[in-house]
Amino acid sequence: MDALQLSLLAIAVIAGSGLLSLLLGGSPRASSTVAVVGAVMGGAIGLAGSVQVLQSGVALAYSAPWNVPGGAIALGVDPLSAFFLALHFVVGALCAVYGRGYLGPRTMPAAAFNGLLVSVALVIVARHAMVFIVAWEVMTLLAYLLITLDHEDASVRRAGWVFLIASHVSVTALIGLFLVLGARAGSLDFAVIAEAWRVTRDGTVWVLILALIGFGIKAGIVGLHGWLPEAHAAAPSHVSAFMSSVLVSLGLYGILRTAMLTAPGIWFGVALMVAGAVGALFGIVLAIGQRDIKRVLAYSTVENIGIILLGLGLGFWIRSQQEPTLAAVAFAGALLHCWNHGAMKSLLFLGAGSVLHATGTKDMERLGGLMGPMRWTGRAMVLGAVAISGLPPLNGFTGEWLLYRGLTQVGLAASQPAAIAAIGGVVALALVGGLAALCFARLIGVVLLGTARSDGAAHAHESPPSMLIPIGLLAVLCVASALSAPTLVAMQTALIGELGGSTALDVTAAASFGSPLLMVNAVLLAAIALVVALVARSVARPRTESTWGCGYAAPTPRMQYTGRAFGELLTSQLLPRWLVSRLRIMPPTATFPSLAELSSDDTDPLTRTIFEPLLIGVGSRFARLRFLQQGNLHIYLLYILAAVMGGLAWVALREGLLS
Repeated sequence: MDALQLSLLAIAVIAGSGLLSLLLGGSPRASSTVAVVGAVMGGAIGLAGSVQVLQSGVALAYSAPWNVPGGAIALGVDPLSAFFLALHFVVGALCAVYGRGYLGPRTMPAAAFNGLLVSVALVIVARHAMVFIVAWEVMTLLAYLLITLDHEDASVRRAGWVFLIASHVSVTALIGLFLVLGARAGSLDFAVIAEAWRVTRDGTVWVLILALIGFGIKAGIVGLHGWLPEAHAAAPSHVSAFMSSVLVSLGLYGILRTAMLTAPGIWFGVALMVAGAVGALFGIVLAIGQRDIKRVLAYSTVENIGIILLGLGLGFWIRSQQEPTLAAVAFAGALLHCWNHGAMKSLLFLGAGSVLHATGTKDMERLGGLMGPMRWTGRAMVLGAVAISGLPPLNGFTGEWLLYRGLTQVGLAASQPAAIAAIGGVVALALVGGLAALCFARLIGVVLLGTARSDGAAHAHESPPSMLIPIGLLAVLCVASALSAPTLVAMQTALIGELGGSTALDVTAAASFGSPLLMVNAVLLAAIALVVALVARSVARPRTESTWGCGYAAPTPRMQYTGRAFGELLTSQLLPRWLVSRLRIMPPTATFPSLAELSSDDTDPLTRTIFEPLLIGVGSRFARLRFLQQGNLHIYLLYILAAVMGGLAWVALREGLLS
């Protein structure tokens, strides 16, 4: 079987197992097991097909008629699709296994998750705008269903509405994008569109702006990210992991696919670099101020998407300067970081889910002391935190290393304005790395170390094997990716060459930039393993001792540093006021006070200051039109008739004016 057939077979297996699980709904244990087995089998089959395409660089396509106006069933797999499909199949399978242990044997969530896997895969293999939009909308509805699984909670319902609003704005921009592309080509088939846009570049700016809005919302580009912290915090943890690793990456896929169809100019690369640098700084700064573990990870996703955009923008910029080797370095770093982010962020979200499963809370200020009772989850989270902080010897540093090299080379070789911009990118990347280390030192220290701050944390327990196995495999993947970065870059030779206009020799040179890092990572990992083994042997019988209580006779957990105190200097003293969480303080008033209160509002600052007031104002104005909702079918049919007549009148008038 060729790679396209394997990918379609994988989709069919996942879809079939999801449907079968619904038929077995009378037995939740059997139905959820069938769904998980299908997701794992489909993931393995699909991964094999994706690796084939990545190694061969061959693009495969299939088309069939579809009895809808302007529609056709056009599917295909090329190196760009294969890269994102590989990430999708690996993370999707592991999250499906984890979800079985996290939610227990439940039919609807398991079947819905399989449906989400199918719809995401169809988005990636779609080669016609109609197929793409239909799959995109199905994906949106299934994601909404999973996000609002715990719909009794008002905050979850709010997150669902925010996600739907953002998704509708996104799909509106995408429909506009495809209409503009199709109007030039006379077809909605991607191959025809690409051929038509090779002839002329008129209108490319508007096409790319629509793509940045439509796909940028899904990617969580800063300013368009408002749905992301809401939805990630509300969804079940395996769904959050999948959204942060795969669903968000669909936005990047869409931006790259549009760029490959239209060949953007230098301004596009500069715009992506600016958006990436600002987004990376914005995301990590806000992550430091959150007390919900999953919101910390959600804002970290905004940060990492910013880093990836910085690399992609650098690649498009350098390509326009006819520097194929440096373009290959930039694209290799961005794509490698996209893969690494999928592994790291999935690991951390699944770890956060285990913490929530064991303690009943995701509030950092009510946790602590979990490294003892949850030693396997705790160690995996420490590994994930080191990786996502961009520290060697783990995979988070490998992609960033290539970006550092690309920016540095541009800074040394380019003219003065470009050199200043490139060095500024190095400074921004270094600053983001330092803030990320602070952010995850805070998370690990407050959540895993110290003593328990609540009864839930005090009675925490380790997760079952069905949850620990996916976490362990993702931890292994983080280590393996760090030790195989040049190989991973070499596997993407065809994709990097297509994006950067680079030859195989250029990609080989880009991969060689990571070879010294491979040696460093291997030596550091060996040294760490040796130290751990020696310490474990010398402390065979650990003793428990009380820490120094600063002279207090009866220290309590309340005397520990809180998450807010850990980041106080940055979040309250150095940041602009509009970026800081709003505090509500009720100080003690009586002579012998017994009650005082301090609470914080961690709502996204852009949502709080821009989008909420805007939507409330628009909603109040549209509320005046409620008299149109008469509840009478005849009235609604009259509205439709009036709209059709108005449309026909406009077409007739337009044709008359043009003639």
